[in-house]
Amino acid sequence: MTVGETAAELRAEARETNERRLLVLADETGEDRKGADDGGRAGGAADRGLAAAVDALDGAGIDRAETTLVGHRDGVRCERLEPRETGELLGTTRDAVVYDARDECRPNALGRVTGAVDGGGLLVLVTPPLDAWPARRDHFDAGMAVPPFDVEDVSGRFRTRLVDTLRAHRGVGIVTLEAGGETVVDDGRMHPAPRLPSPDPSVPDDPAFPAAAYEACLTTDQVATVHAFEALRDTGHAVVCEADRGRGKTSAAGLAAAGLAVEGRDVLVTAPSFRGVEELFARATELVDGLGVASERAETTRLVLADAGSIRYAKPPEAVDTLDDCDVVLVDEAAALPVRLLERFLDAGAVGFTTTVHGYEGAGRGFDVRFRDVLAGTDFDVTDVRLDEPIRYAAGDPVEVWAFHALLLDARPPVDPLVADAEPETSTYDTLDGDALLADETLLREAFGLLVAAHYRTEPDDLARLLDAPNLDVRALRENGHVVSVALLAREGGLDATTREAMYTGERVKGNMLPDVLTSQLRDEHAAAPVGTRVVRIATHHAARSRGLGSALLDGVRDEFDGRDWLGVGYGATPALLRFWARNGFSTVHLSTTRNDASGEYSALMLDPLSADGRALAARHASWFADRITDVLADPLQDLDPDVARAALAACDATPDPGLSENAWRIVAGSAYGSAMYSVDPAPFRRLAVCALVRDDAPSLLSDATDVEGDPAAEVERRERLFVLKLLQCRPWDDVADDLGYHSSGQAMRAFGDALQPLCNAWGGEAVATERARHEE
Repeated sequence: MTVGETAAELRAEARETNERRLLVLADETGEDRKGADDGGRAGGAADRGLAAAVDALDGAGIDRAETTLVGHRDGVRCERLEPRETGELLGTTRDAVVYDARDECRPNALGRVTGAVDGGGLLVLVTPPLDAWPARRDHFDAGMAVPPFDVEDVSGRFRTRLVDTLRAHRGVGIVTLEAGGETVVDDGRMHPAPRLPSPDPSVPDDPAFPAAAYEACLTTDQVATVHAFEALRDTGHAVVCEADRGRGKTSAAGLAAAGLAVEGRDVLVTAPSFRGVEELFARATELVDGLGVASERAETTRLVLADAGSIRYAKPPEAVDTLDDCDVVLVDEAAALPVRLLERFLDAGAVGFTTTVHGYEGAGRGFDVRFRDVLAGTDFDVTDVRLDEPIRYAAGDPVEVWAFHALLLDARPPVDPLVADAEPETSTYDTLDGDALLADETLLREAFGLLVAAHYRTEPDDLARLLDAPNLDVRALRENGHVVSVALLAREGGLDATTREAMYTGERVKGNMLPDVLTSQLRDEHAAAPVGTRVVRIATHHAARSRGLGSALLDGVRDEFDGRDWLGVGYGATPALLRFWARNGFSTVHLSTTRNDASGEYSALMLDPLSADGRALAARHASWFADRITDVLADPLQDLDPDVARAALAACDATPDPGLSENAWRIVAGSAYGSAMYSVDPAPFRRLAVCALVRDDAPSLLSDATDVEGDPAAEVERRERLFVLKLLQCRPWDDVADDLGYHSSGQAMRAFGDALQPLCNAWGGEAVATERARHEE
């Protein structure tokens, strides 16, 4: 049987069942030539792999206009994308996608191309010889070879597992291509039984939206989803819509958005990128036009209806700041956003969340695991709806089943009862090396599933990195053999002088995030010499949190890696996370001055020194951080949450000295005890504020000064916020008073003076004593 005949039979079966089929063309010829002849094959001396792909397309009768080639070589007369460009396929459908994976097997690209193939279509995968593929190195492997490692240090475990899944799954045809011909190893046919047709969707009995909104639905699940979104016509309601990829949830949200806008509501749509909601706007526009409602599409991202409402898009960090300007918020791909950002959308009057359960391009389960609990604790009346029926292909599609397995899109932590009783004392610290993970599918699924559950965005690429990257390690606590806490660790630093010089002068050095920032941004040319371990991610099972398991895991990591110079971490800063890392011995050395586009948070970088070189590195950067933070908070971080600033400064392991002259102390003391004005010389006040927020002895001093009724600790916190807002972020007095609950700016000023007094008494010496005595007299 030829390649063309095999492809023809596969496609015929796929069309009969409205499923997809996968055809693997394993090129064993070793040819690596390019070009194109009149037949659309690789020209001259033909590229055997792409020539066979052309034969497959011709045999299956697939139009080139409905085909996309993904890869670095030309050889099929159709649209071609580089593997990194496959995001353009999201939300599109093709009759066939040819992925030439010989030069680069990128897991993200593999997932995206799989999702783009329509029912009745073919995914054609051109590969090296399957037995030899794991040992070959390609462009994606080169990206994992971060200094000081070489590409030879990258393992092939991910592709070993990938080949095993290709050989094991139904619906996957495999043909080997030799110089003298081709051999059909597996024709991939499943000989399925006839499938009962799905019922046609119908308009609900009591629709609030126009009937056309339901008539535009393709499945009964979509009808139910649009019907559920009707709840957002009233404030105090939330809708959560979950689905796997390809179920039409975004289209349903678009139909609902149009229904809401036609009634006069202003709908704010947000998602990680506008590309992800283009289909939402397209479906909304089609419905509005079909209803005969005049509208204008402004700047692509806004649909304004005449004498009615509107639909507009904003990026998540911008959207949370404009909730007062809309009636309804629709958050698409909610699982791709951090839980802390999702919580801010709960300030909206009515809000809908659509989320992908298993995303080809990456998703997190923080939404399922943590945000659901937050939402349940609000006053919202929550409606849940789920879409199970695929739109582009039939349920049970074998290519989707294969993709879920190969890319671990359905990986989950162990079920709750298995780890519910876990304690640090009963758990064991384990090294999960790549060989152990590859050999134990359950262990791999639990470890990767826990990382997915804890992080707002985990991609198929991350699975390959976990298995193959030479700079990464996985450590875990296990309870009765099940993963209850896991850490993904990266080796960083230890770079030679030439690489450090390149980093210092602005060259990006992969896989060395902390040394890169400390060197290129903070101008420490020696920062990349010590060797460290960065905690890339750490996660504890939701059923066993708040028991010290994460801290116990970090203790194990610290003990194991005590031969290195430092432990480090970088993450989106929140007060709770800053306190967690500080409790575990990490010190703040930097706050980023730009927000993360997805989370809207500023990042904190922290170090925990393990050696003399590590202590020197951490000490100088903690000191530099304390020295520069006054100017940073007054300018690029003026909008930083004051509680984040407080926690970041409290976690800084430095002991700054006020270093004020006698005259400066007289000005400060005069403001604290008398009528001197802070505004004549703010600099010494700011320096004193940093000391108050960083030094370990400062909280007790502020507590000693508390003479108000109520909770002394709460008053200390308010005085610390006062220092941040007024002295470090230079906010107007009226704003400070409003933010901190003072009755007037005058009361805030008096509280400011009261808070300064114990600091002056403890650190100001004779200059303060003299000034205080004069005012007391």
